[in-house]
Amino acid sequence: MTTTTKNQLKVVAEPGKQELFIYREFDAPREDVFKAFTDPKLVTQWLGPHGLKMEIEKYDIRTGGSYRYTHADANGKYVFNGAVHEVHAPERIIQTFEFEGLPERGHVSLDIALFEALPGNRTRVTMQSVFRSVTDRDGMVQSGMERGVREGFERLDALLDQ
Repeated sequence: MTTTTKNQLKVVAEPGKQELFIYREFDAPREDVFKAFTDPKLVTQWLGPHGLKMEIEKYDIRTGGSYRYTHADANGKYVFNGAVHEVHAPERIIQTFEFEGLPERGHVSLDIALFEALPGNRTRVTMQSVFRSVTDRDGMVQSGMERGVREGFERLDALLDQ
């Protein structure tokens, strides 16, 4: 049996391009969704795939800020960091993103998240990630990123429903 929801995750990664797009709608006001992306107490409750525990070392989501956090499970720890270039509440976040577990540093993406208010106190989030190379983008897609985003957004739905 297949179940569907009206807030389907859509990931677009066109062959041969260095970018990918993530689209998702939420049944909550834009200000609440934006806060869930920027408040570390909320982020730890939803970001990432099921089964990983999130610990924040730094989460300063403001223009000029930075972040570093760890996801951990029985297989190990996965560390991520980035610099925040711009925060324009509740409309936009521009930041970098890097997974520290690669053999070589510098495989950084530029991520832009746009938060659009929709009728009925709903929100559309559009995320664009631009990678250093097509190989980097394809590696992210093959890493299971879509599953992690989907599962995280499912938990965000539950958090916003409270």
